[in-house]
Amino acid sequence: MRIVICAKEVLDPDAVNNYALAGRLEIGEDGKTLTQTAIPRLINAYDEQAIEAALRLRDAGVECTISVVSAGPDQASLLKHAAALGADEIAVIPVDTATADYHSVAFLLAGYIRSTGGADLVLCGRQASDDDQGVVPALLGESLGMPIVSIARAVEVVEAAGAPAVRVTRVTPDGDELVEASCPVVVTISNELGEPRFPTTAKKIAARRMKPTIVSVDELSLPPEEREPRVTMTRQFVPTVQGNCEFLSGETPGELADRLIENLRRDGVLQ
Repeated sequence: MRIVICAKEVLDPDAVNNYALAGRLEIGEDGKTLTQTAIPRLINAYDEQAIEAALRLRDAGVECTISVVSAGPDQASLLKHAAALGADEIAVIPVDTATADYHSVAFLLAGYIRSTGGADLVLCGRQASDDDQGVVPALLGESLGMPIVSIARAVEVVEAAGAPAVRVTRVTPDGDELVEASCPVVVTISNELGEPRFPTTAKKIAARRMKPTIVSVDELSLPPEEREPRVTMTRQFVPTVQGNCEFLSGETPGELADRLIENLRRDGVLQ
């Protein structure tokens, strides 16, 4: 079985939030990019859990090749981390992520999967922590002609009618949902999968010697309409956040409750 994980490099969301809360998050003169160069870049957490899902399948006895691919200008850190975790193959598609949108990225990833012999199982994070859109996996499934199962917290490989299939436990507002799908299939992984493992020092050292395969856009033989973005960012801005806190005083809980109700009625929350 060949498992392909599509991973994305993002700005550390915790660092971004800290800058925003401190009022130090600034947009450059182009109106589109952040000026802070000290914010580290790392693998999208959901994508790291997708790698963990593949490793758990291997731990369960599934004979598989695990490939991790990313689209971006410099994905060395991400791919070395994937190799240290246990990826057998790592690949990068050099592309300017400032101009590429989710359509073009999905087509690039689909082109890579087709050009390398296809995949029995494609794993993606449920969404990226920087834009929170979560549409690339769906577009990827459409481009590859594969069914897609979303928001998985567990993935098993089973047999259905003598062919490989996956049994996926999905997270829904009404509780867990168990579904099966024949391979090839795209599955998106949610944080309910659990914490991913940490690579050992020995594996980190070994990963330094692993060279990623560089796949140019021209090698993928995509038609022009699949290379061009359909959505273009025109402006990015940091919204003004204001917080107002009012403390209520009273001798008893009843007095506090009365004052709270009085204030809520004053503000029009209660009639």
